[in-house]
Amino acid sequence: MNKRDFLKASLLVGGAAALPLAGSASVNAANKKRKKLKNWIWIAPNAKDTDEELKTRYAAYKAAGINAIFFEADSERHFRAAKAQGLETHRWMWTFNRAELITIHPEWYAKNRNGDSCADKPPYVGYYRWLCPSRPEVQQYLEQQVTDILNKDYVDGIHLDYVRYCDVVLPVNLWDKYKIDQTKELPEYDYCYCDVCRDKFKEQYGKVLADIQYPEASLSWRLFRYNNISRVVNSLSGIAHQHKKTITAAVFPTPEVARRNVRQDWTNWKLDGVCPMIYHGFYKEEVNWIGDAVAEGVHFLAGSFPLYAGLYLSDFKSDDELRQGIQHALKNGAAGVSMFGNATDKVLAILKEEMANVSV
Repeated sequence: MNKRDFLKASLLVGGAAALPLAGSASVNAANKKRKKLKNWIWIAPNAKDTDEELKTRYAAYKAAGINAIFFEADSERHFRAAKAQGLETHRWMWTFNRAELITIHPEWYAKNRNGDSCADKPPYVGYYRWLCPSRPEVQQYLEQQVTDILNKDYVDGIHLDYVRYCDVVLPVNLWDKYKIDQTKELPEYDYCYCDVCRDKFKEQYGKVLADIQYPEASLSWRLFRYNNISRVVNSLSGIAHQHKKTITAAVFPTPEVARRNVRQDWTNWKLDGVCPMIYHGFYKEEVNWIGDAVAEGVHFLAGSFPLYAGLYLSDFKSDDELRQGIQHALKNGAAGVSMFGNATDKVLAILKEEMANVSV
């Protein structure tokens, strides 16, 4: 299942209350320090594409101001065709949401507060199969995956997706769809409570998780899980940098939403760039919220690495809305945008126009 199918199946995201930081000193400073803008696109390579089609498509991307591609699957032909047009080629990898090990290592999969493993009882949808980040063997497995990808000379970098825990809370507009009430965190969606997690938590904090009356409200238990994901990401970052290649990640739209909904603390990762998926339609927000989300992220990153605003093209109801979305992102400190969806000739023309209008 590719990312487009995932979104159509209902992206499991939560509403945001982004900080009103637009125009703040940190955003202005980021704008002044910003290097040349860089734009990305998420795509899945299609084996049916002809060489001539790839040449034409990638040349159009480059001319419009797209600099790099996140490829969801490995295809040396697609990667080399893109590189021939001056584009960077990055492999887009699902990180913790992986199903290929269910029959080989079912014990590696995360368990919820009820003790159910997503290896045999996935939450929400059938493809939600989350590995437990506490297990050293899981980290080693992911390290090997990244090493194998980056050993290929036609790959310029690694792009991490699903680099988090399962969504503990869905947005309100999905509650009816799944027939659930999530006015509080429910145990069946709260991960991971396996024995390895419990033992490591006790080792680090001196607390027995079972003795905590309300684990969902425990700040130390929440921090433990933030750090679990961050440890793995930073290890993968070390591998990328040993290969002298780039590491980026697709993350939830703001630091606050990411921590609250999926225990993802991306402002403390060692990355070369981050692409928050600021898909305003999934949060029932207007286009101008893109600027608010960018401003919050830029503020908390404090210049540690660039932020590229992830835009879901289907969310924009008109060409003018897309223009506004790009403008809101750049005015609030984004170092560029990353687009997901059908990059039509019109979309590329709008991007090219907006890039020409930006003074850097």
